[in-house]
Amino acid sequence: MSNDNPAFCAIYRWRLHPGTEQTFVEAWSRVTDLLLRERGSLGSRLHRGPDELWYSYTQWPSATARAEGLALPSVDAEAWDRMRACIAEGLPELILEPVADFLAPLRQGGEPGK
Repeated sequence: MSNDNPAFCAIYRWRLHPGTEQTFVEAWSRVTDLLLRERGSLGSRLHRGPDELWYSYTQWPSATARAEGLALPSVDAEAWDRMRACIAEGLPELILEPVADFLAPLRQGGEPGK
């Protein structure tokens, strides 16, 4: 494993109430952007799976950085509340151990970064 890999990665999974998908995406995007800009997160990606679950893959410099970043008052309590209201079922988080990383970061507009 390269030392460039983040020490904390996780996958979050949710089943949403029907018709709340756009609200969820907007609220998740707001919270994720603030965690990235204000709390030291390395970012996250949101995916919709073929199994009707929504998945978020997140990275932090360390488990400690994540715990500290999330222990502070909410970055946007209203967005968190909107996000939670969309969730019909939340499944346990999956903590991942980075082993190899060939994921290219995306630049604005969805183009691969260099």
